[in-house]
Amino acid sequence: MTLTIENEQEQEISFDFETIARQVAEAALDREVCPYEAEIGLVLTGAEEIRRVNREFRGLDKETDVLSFPMIPFSSPADYGIIEAMGDDCFNPDTGELMLGDIMISVPRMKEQAEAYGHTQLREFAFLIAHSMLHLLGYDHMTPGEAAVMEEKQEAILSGLQIKR
Repeated sequence: MTLTIENEQEQEISFDFETIARQVAEAALDREVCPYEAEIGLVLTGAEEIRRVNREFRGLDKETDVLSFPMIPFSSPADYGIIEAMGDDCFNPDTGELMLGDIMISVPRMKEQAEAYGHTQLREFAFLIAHSMLHLLGYDHMTPGEAAVMEEKQEAILSGLQIKR
């Protein structure tokens, strides 16, 4: 797996965010039985930039904690059949890896939420990576049923890595 990280913000992060992001992303791919090596982009940003991107791409003029930009239009979550139907367009021609998509995390929002939820920043960061990885794999939480599935999968990914509240 290739994980490309851009840290566009200036706040200090008190844990090895690259290692945690890699561990959580790999755990999500393993749990969802992804048959390909994947390529994922991660951008760590601030409140103003994530608000701008949220407004530009989702039409929501507000700050958010995480945004996901999937490259694969899964018809059902983690149904890898669509990738074969799409052919080589899904793969990086230089590495042969599946271009899964990008994740953008607001570091200030991550820190605020960790404090509000009473757990560590590491746990909140890991949760946001797990959540976004599921989005990249075609999951959503628009209905109560979808939300329940995502919540169970997020918890399973984090528990498997011994990342607890």
